[in-house]
Amino acid sequence: MLATCAAQTPVPVEQEPFHQVLLKNEDVVVIRATLAPGEQTAYHIHSCDRAGVELAASTTTSQKLGEPEAKPESGSAGEVFSSSCQDQPLIHRVHNVGSTTMDVIDLELLHRPMNPSLMAAGPVAAENPSVRVYKWDIEPGKATAMHTHVRPYVIVVVTAMQLKMTAPDGQFSAEQVKTGDFHWAPVSVTHSLANEGKTEGQIVEFELK
Repeated sequence: MLATCAAQTPVPVEQEPFHQVLLKNEDVVVIRATLAPGEQTAYHIHSCDRAGVELAASTTTSQKLGEPEAKPESGSAGEVFSSSCQDQPLIHRVHNVGSTTMDVIDLELLHRPMNPSLMAAGPVAAENPSVRVYKWDIEPGKATAMHTHVRPYVIVVVTAMQLKMTAPDGQFSAEQVKTGDFHWAPVSVTHSLANEGKTEGQIVEFELK
């Protein structure tokens, strides 16, 4: 089995068929990876730091090239992750061994500023040398604290909600957002995030360090 695995030719994560590239620029690649129950990716390569968020509950296994398949792990909607590939690339494949579809937003961090930012925008849910991850659970009618992103960031919607984003001067924008929606903000932003819907909403922000 291991010899057969090793003989396969891994592909860059952007070329793996179950990984759909939603955005690519000089800083990040935003990928949505989905696997129906029983499906398995090809061996693929993560060559830089990465972070992401689960959009749905699922149970999967990971298998590194040339190694046995790891034990199943269950993820839940809103669960965030980060890892660093600075020492060596991660080459693996993922198998959905559960009964629900795996749905993940994955960020490949291609570039980060020369000097790390010392300012966090809020409580840090996960991080690696390239990114800080902030997770906001927003009850109906409530808002996050006003916070500042001093570096470019990606905002990802985990649960559908009526989202209102307000600046310090009171200017705002509001829209109905759905699971998997995202936005890349390449400039410094100060805002609060409010949930004008009737059910709890969840937002995750990935800010370059």
